[in-house]
Amino acid sequence: MKKFTHEWIEKNPWLLIGLVILVISFGGLVEIVPLFFQKSTTEPVAGLKPYSPLRLAGRDIYIREGCYNCHSQMIRPFRAETERYGHYSVAGEFVYDHPFQWGSKRTGPDLARVGGRYSDEWHRTHLDNPRDVVPESNMPGYPWLAKTKLVPAEIVPKMRAMQVLAVPYGEDEIRNAPAELANKTEQDALIAYLQGLGTQIKTRN
Repeated sequence: MKKFTHEWIEKNPWLLIGLVILVISFGGLVEIVPLFFQKSTTEPVAGLKPYSPLRLAGRDIYIREGCYNCHSQMIRPFRAETERYGHYSVAGEFVYDHPFQWGSKRTGPDLARVGGRYSDEWHRTHLDNPRDVVPESNMPGYPWLAKTKLVPAEIVPKMRAMQVLAVPYGEDEIRNAPAELANKTEQDALIAYLQGLGTQIKTRN
């Protein structure tokens, strides 16, 4: 009987592929699964509340317009980032985000701590024409948001969907949600969403 050697694996591509998949799967189980049972990754930070109906509508507009393609919402624990943006991001900030909006690139600045940094009027001007407030910006304008009214009835099924994902919306809150969106524009909703980002962790420059 021939002695088993590493050469067997190198000469058998299917065996090599199978072993690679096995090792990656085992590593994933060891690294990822325990996180689901750690309270620090599944409990909300102090003061975190589910999105209000208006902010939830704004979050959906943020996704629809592809804002996550150019803006991240994830501050890494590096000095250069915390000095610019504020406290690094923690898992408990995102427990009600379905899906989360961490993003994967920064053509524009990170928005994880943008809440409260600028006035509503600044955001209105910036969304209509970014170069009116940031001359070097390459962000496109979104002037139609100010002209497009929200459809209040659409928020109810969205909140129901969040309930299924364990976001603790109450029945009264869902029932009264359409009234909060009455006569509001998509721009109002997006600004409300932005103004709430990162406000649970107050440490910032």
